[in-house]
Amino acid sequence: MAKKLKLVGVLFLLTGLGFMTVGGVVLSKAQAGLNSLDAVYEAQGIELNYNDDGQLIDRGQVEGGNAILSLLEDDWEYPLNRKNLDPNDPLVNTPDELMVQFATISYHVLHGEHTVTLEEDVEYKGETYEAGEYTVEVDGRYYTDFDRMHPVDGPVRTMAWSPMVHGLLAEISSGVGADMQAGFAHFIGMFIIGLGGVLALGGAGLVMAGKE
Repeated sequence: MAKKLKLVGVLFLLTGLGFMTVGGVVLSKAQAGLNSLDAVYEAQGIELNYNDDGQLIDRGQVEGGNAILSLLEDDWEYPLNRKNLDPNDPLVNTPDELMVQFATISYHVLHGEHTVTLEEDVEYKGETYEAGEYTVEVDGRYYTDFDRMHPVDGPVRTMAWSPMVHGLLAEISSGVGADMQAGFAHFIGMFIIGLGGVLALGGAGLVMAGKE
């Protein structure tokens, strides 16, 4: 019986050490990924703006900051942890701060206005649009909400939701995904190390019990 306990104990101990090794590798890779992301954020140097009271502001206005947070939390139902919005560390380098930046860009696109110039009269769906300038509000419309064939709204669609805007939003989305994946991998690495430690301790206990 003692030999069986020792054998099982050794197997548990070796398995635990194997888990700890794998967990260490995963943790190391995840940490390297997080360090790389931090270096990118430092190089970009994008910061959120806060007033002296620690409130998020946009273009100097608290109302603008609140509108952006409302878009993120109420319209998009993003579970924002406001503790990650630190006035003492305004650098955008966490998923929550990245999503606020995503919402900031989107908010200004959704509430912008653009001028379209028609060189000649255009008839569309029974309505005539005379030559001249038209100032068109985006009015909360996303890219797919515009009629691309419309002589006025069509051009505004690509003015508002330009390739640059799409590129910035795609870059931020990629950053959020990479940050969350690296963070999850970091957690998994810690979990595997912990599990390996439990197995190793249990194995060592069985080995000691087998010696008695």
